[in-house]
Amino acid sequence: MNRRYFLSSAIAVGALAALSKLPNVSATLLPEINAQSTRAKGIKKVIKTDAEWKQILTPDQYQVARQKGTEAPYSSPLNEIHEEGVFECVCCALPLFSSAAKFDSGTGWPSFWKPISRENVHEQIDKSLAEVRTEVLCARCDAHVGHVFNDGPRPTGLRYCMNGVALKFVKNEKAG
Repeated sequence: MNRRYFLSSAIAVGALAALSKLPNVSATLLPEINAQSTRAKGIKKVIKTDAEWKQILTPDQYQVARQKGTEAPYSSPLNEIHEEGVFECVCCALPLFSSAAKFDSGTGWPSFWKPISRENVHEQIDKSLAEVRTEVLCARCDAHVGHVFNDGPRPTGLRYCMNGVALKFVKNEKAG
């Protein structure tokens, strides 16, 4: 994405949010989105057909991760995990979030204030609803894992609001 296109996109998203009187979350994250497209290049992509994904995922996992669905709030057992470990992509096992960055956002979905590595997630503008949001995807397999908002805690001020069904928790064995 070249700089001129990026600046035009940022202005357009900001104007759209201003005109519709919706929170302008995505415009504040556009520099990060632009940076993500170049950082994720070092990660080898996992590409499968829909039939292959359907064979390895449950129907709920497939609907959320591959069809960009959303699980019901407060339905994920990952909300209650408070042990040390890593939350991986359910599709390809790429580590996405550390339990050290997990917090209770009160939204009903597992929330994190930063990804385990900026290279492991890809962010893109999501205009599928009435509001403009920033979608979070696994950088390896493009699984939809949730959205990021700018109302999180310090030090980042971000809230990565994830679908628990799109993640799997791997307990840190060193933690005992």
